[in-house]
Amino acid sequence: MHIGLIGLGKMGLPMRERLRSKGIQVSGFDRNPVLSDAGSLTELAALLTVPRIVWVMVPSGSATSAVIADLAEVLGEGDLVIEGGNSRYTDDREHAERLAAKGIRYLDCGVSGGVWGRENGYGLMVGGDGADVTEAMPVFDALRPEGERADGFVHAGAIGAGHYAKMVHNGIEYGLMQAYAEGYELLESQEIIGDVAGILRAWQSGTVIRSWLLELAVRAVRDDPGLSRVAGFVEDSGEGRWSVEEALAAEVPAPVISAAVFARFTSRQEESSAMKLVAALRGQFGGHAVRQATGSEAPAGRPQSQAEQAMGETGAPE
Repeated sequence: MHIGLIGLGKMGLPMRERLRSKGIQVSGFDRNPVLSDAGSLTELAALLTVPRIVWVMVPSGSATSAVIADLAEVLGEGDLVIEGGNSRYTDDREHAERLAAKGIRYLDCGVSGGVWGRENGYGLMVGGDGADVTEAMPVFDALRPEGERADGFVHAGAIGAGHYAKMVHNGIEYGLMQAYAEGYELLESQEIIGDVAGILRAWQSGTVIRSWLLELAVRAVRDDPGLSRVAGFVEDSGEGRWSVEEALAAEVPAPVISAAVFARFTSRQEESSAMKLVAALRGQFGGHAVRQATGSEAPAGRPQSQAEQAMGETGAPE
């Protein structure tokens, strides 16, 4: 199978590498010519076998809408577009309708796994027609984690369902990160505690709060004891806000997710040990830029390769 991949950023580039390692032929397009396999979308389309499959992995909003509009002009009837960015689910219907006018099929796919997906695999949540999902299954199987398909992949429902599921996933993520961060701050504040990093590490096996996020918290505190190199300023990608808006519209109580979103706003007003850990965690799992604390030598977080530095924020997950 040969697919096109648009957007070779923090998510797209390792996805291309994982797909190729699993036997999927990939031609990528990016505005950075050093990373791109094609000089234009037209050239990319010409490289692919009909019916074409093209995966879009660019920032949500206007960037994604522009790519969808361009693909409507260069692809043809029967081709399939998979939109894998962090788009709001309400955008999917518009994208699908624009492409359908040209006979082009559409799937939306929520993708989780951050910058570690290349080695660990990506959690995938897909919305759209079942026949289209089946056709693209070799791609999904190559990207998802090893093991049973149902443990890392779901056909979530109709168009928009994949991105809706990813929105809720990220809302939960906000709450989990905030809980770990507040626990960290409590430990830091107590004089009788002598080894905060050791306590976090001891929670990794056997406890009911063990998780990958906890593992990353241990990594962050180990790499930067006291998180002295991290400013307690935390951005939000939008999906936490969307989750709160959806909860309000559906009259579903979501106090934890709501509080976690508002806590990020608080982080922009004052320094906090808890928000330092949230910032560090975003750097660890997503490669998000971390604000450097005043007077520190370098921001904490997972070191970036030269390719990642060249990519900037393109396609960054929450």
